[in-house]
Amino acid sequence: MLPAYLPNPVAALCGGGTPIDNGKNYSDGKRIFGDGKTWRGLIAGIIAGIAIGVVQIWAAGTYGLDILPQQTVVSVTLLAVGALLGDLVKSFFKRRFGKERGSKWPVADQYDLVAGAFVLLVIFNPVWIFTEVTLAAFICILILTPLLHRATNIIGYMFKVKEVPW
Repeated sequence: MLPAYLPNPVAALCGGGTPIDNGKNYSDGKRIFGDGKTWRGLIAGIIAGIAIGVVQIWAAGTYGLDILPQQTVVSVTLLAVGALLGDLVKSFFKRRFGKERGSKWPVADQYDLVAGAFVLLVIFNPVWIFTEVTLAAFICILILTPLLHRATNIIGYMFKVKEVPW
């Protein structure tokens, strides 16, 4: 899951600049995504996710790490892109429900990246997800994701990358 977990913090760290929605509002008069979703963050996050995935592929081949899912360039790309697309979809709905940037939205805030990554995998690489993500791995993902999400947000807040610690 590293290719899915890494893009969000990298996007926050490297973000800024032009918002993906170019400051435009949706038909309901609210911003489409908001200022927190930028092209620079999106691109940096995707690159970071793919890069860590390529490192995993290399490490698995070099050190024979057969206990880990056997990543492919396609799977790591889908994990990285899907994670940030999941975050964008969540931001879209967050604006529709009148939630401001940085406000808490339990469950959606933690699992948006997993949902986005898995949806892309099911659509574009179903064989990989159904052979590599076992039930035990899926349960671990469900347990670890909110813990990692909270920890990275606290660290981001401490380093002034995030305005709130959640």
